[in-house]
Amino acid sequence: MSEKVDLSSDLERDEAVSWSQIRVEANREEDWQHSLTVWQSLKIYKTAVFWSVVASFCIVQEAYDTLLLGSLFALPAFKEHFGYNAGGKAGYQISAPWQAGLQQGANMGSLMGVFLGAFLVDRFGYKYSIIGNLVLLAPIIALVTFAPNLGALLAGEILCGIPWGVFSTLAEAYASEICPQSLRGYLTTFVNLCWVLGHFIGAGVLRAANDITGKWSYRMPFAVQWVWIPILLPLLIFSPESPYWFVRKGKLPQAEKTVRRIAPAADQDKVQEIVSSMVRTNQFEKEVTTGTSFADCFKGPNRRRTEISCVVWTTQILCGLQFANYSTYFFQQAGLATVYSFDMTIGLYGAAFIGTCLSWVLLNYFGRRRIWLTGLSALVIGQILIGVLSVVADKGHTGARWAQAGLMIGWLFTYDMTVGPLAYAIVGETSSTRLRNKTVGLARASYNVFSICFGVLMPYMLNPTKWNWAGKTGFFWAGIGFICLVWAYFRLPELKDRSFLEADIMFTRGVPARKFKTYVIEANADEHVRDGLL
Repeated sequence: MSEKVDLSSDLERDEAVSWSQIRVEANREEDWQHSLTVWQSLKIYKTAVFWSVVASFCIVQEAYDTLLLGSLFALPAFKEHFGYNAGGKAGYQISAPWQAGLQQGANMGSLMGVFLGAFLVDRFGYKYSIIGNLVLLAPIIALVTFAPNLGALLAGEILCGIPWGVFSTLAEAYASEICPQSLRGYLTTFVNLCWVLGHFIGAGVLRAANDITGKWSYRMPFAVQWVWIPILLPLLIFSPESPYWFVRKGKLPQAEKTVRRIAPAADQDKVQEIVSSMVRTNQFEKEVTTGTSFADCFKGPNRRRTEISCVVWTTQILCGLQFANYSTYFFQQAGLATVYSFDMTIGLYGAAFIGTCLSWVLLNYFGRRRIWLTGLSALVIGQILIGVLSVVADKGHTGARWAQAGLMIGWLFTYDMTVGPLAYAIVGETSSTRLRNKTVGLARASYNVFSICFGVLMPYMLNPTKWNWAGKTGFFWAGIGFICLVWAYFRLPELKDRSFLEADIMFTRGVPARKFKTYVIEANADEHVRDGLL
């Protein structure tokens, strides 16, 4: 490759810069990033951490609503207003088809939102895409709050799902792009903590709603969703755009300006080196894969990256997360009183919060692949035990019902210490920088498709007027989870402590998943790949 590169587009600073200079600066930045400890990165990139956290908090709303509807099915006032009297011990119930439709309405909207988000980011960037959808959400919340019937409630859920779908992809991608290599795992997994916070807040609100009589016992939980908008919107107006987005658009002065904002402790030379590293990665990806469309996610080395991202995120559903989303309803059908069901759900998400925080400790000491395989194995075993306890409970052992509830808490604790948060880190690190929005969008779309499919089945599995599997549903999820475990053993690579450029090189060379951890990348490997010296 020649030492001079045409810098008239996205490799333009104020004048032409030799490729060798960019390469030298990028090499220095790579070495510097590898040498940074977590504490040093926090001091240098403290502003980036703040803005990543703010953007991630948009996820809380979707997580809150995910728990909300599954738990409202257990709220007496909600069932009496929207349901029918099934008679006998079952009492008032929302029919299984409506349960499935309402629970998956937001997912159907989110499926549209993930593709909309990829388009919006390409055109407007992360900042304005998030702000626009946050504003759009405000009037839609009114529709679900004051819905007079199930049809209006379903329409509101679908519409709410569209901006939530945008948030679910952009928050993840934004965190991975503005944070340094040493903090990327922590701040992408923080998105999972926001899911847990949304569930935890939802469980607490619903516990309080259980003591309210009349329509406001279920309207109040919907109305709480307005609280987030006036908190997040003023902050996001001042948030920085992703420097990678500016690099992809050829706006290098703006990229340097953004890096100075998100890393205020870095000196000017270091800022320039950071941008040079982004330019080098962007240029390498352009030469390996020229396009940035959804179709390009399935071409060349990006096909493998798309597969990993989609399967990893879908595994969250396939290991039994839908079961946990129906926790309050499950506890009630298992025989616990309504008030105890809500109390157990609060305990469930309290354990999930602690689990996610502990995942940061695991990230510091262990690789993504090891945590994933160990955690997924434990989740499969946990689902089997829940199924066994359900069989025991059916024989009249009352203590088995409480044991099931306790095991469900332990299962979600394990999930949110391993598979739950790790999925965000893996997807954020696996996707290429130029196709990140598209890859994350496809991964989230696959998550939503499976969430809709199995979400439709869950009410039938648990509803006493349908299949009435109760805890024996655990056997179903254990079988599917085991298939995901086998896939992960053969296909999931280790990307801990790897830069985006290093990941690009290994995927381009087709390095086997189990060799990623020990693979040694020689100096100027990107030049060798360009010249065909694989």
